[in-house]
Amino acid sequence: MPRASGPLAEALTGPGGTTVLLDGGLSNQLAAQGCDLSGGLWTGLVLTERPDQVAAAHAAYARAGAEVLITASYQVGYAAFARHGYGPARTTELLRRSVRLADRAARDADHEVWVAASVGPYGAVLADGSEYRGRYGLSVRELAAFHRPRVEALLAEGPDVLALETVPDAIEAQALLTVLAETGARAWLSYTVADGRTRAGQPLAEALALAAGSPQVIAVGVNCCDPVEVLPALEVAAGVTGKPLLAYPNDGSVWDAVTRTWRAPAVPVAWPTAAWYRAGARLVGGCCRIGPDRIAALAKTRGAR
Repeated sequence: MPRASGPLAEALTGPGGTTVLLDGGLSNQLAAQGCDLSGGLWTGLVLTERPDQVAAAHAAYARAGAEVLITASYQVGYAAFARHGYGPARTTELLRRSVRLADRAARDADHEVWVAASVGPYGAVLADGSEYRGRYGLSVRELAAFHRPRVEALLAEGPDVLALETVPDAIEAQALLTVLAETGARAWLSYTVADGRTRAGQPLAEALALAAGSPQVIAVGVNCCDPVEVLPALEVAAGVTGKPLLAYPNDGSVWDAVTRTWRAPAVPVAWPTAAWYRAGARLVGGCCRIGPDRIAALAKTRGAR
């Protein structure tokens, strides 16, 4: 059947408090399918060499009930790929391919599915854990120049929405919103947070408030963070933005950039999703280390307050 026919923004603001289900982590699903994620290109390598596996990962999440598939473009950047021998035209094609693969899985699903084009942070293409630190030393103008061609390439394939995700720094959020304003596209803005602040240490209220004045931002929230950070962040977001909220945390693990491995929590971290829904979460799913089984479980209980 065709993928979702109406705008995602309308689904989020419609009557009845409907919750839209996001997918889970792409990297962990690709690893589960036997893909090699070593090296600086991470999931971008699979997008380049094994696009069928990216398509299979999207399909797995659609079968689990996901209503939004996030593209495999998170870590695709022109400078980073140039260091591995990819010219600008090839990188542009890979960005566009990521949208086409998600679109194909959405069209093959047995329910309506939206496609969100992932615009990962500058730190993600450095492959050194910088997306969990921010403070790159770059200006808003420099960061906008980095993101602009990526956004343009993704939008050329017509995704339903841009996922401005795992943003660690309010300065980068300003850059992304600058580029967004130039395009007229719709997007969500999602920070990665720790200890109630952005990863760069800025007050979360100030960072989230940046989205309040953008009519193009359809939802705000957090992702790729400890689940315990979600509810306080949603409460702050509700107070300063008035927009639909989103949450797609990881499983509470911490990324070790030196060993390029996740350190799992000693005790599994609970997901108090009922409280998230009460706080206004309308887009809910998972990030790193959250697979189709967890998304299927969310599908059974979503919106339960």
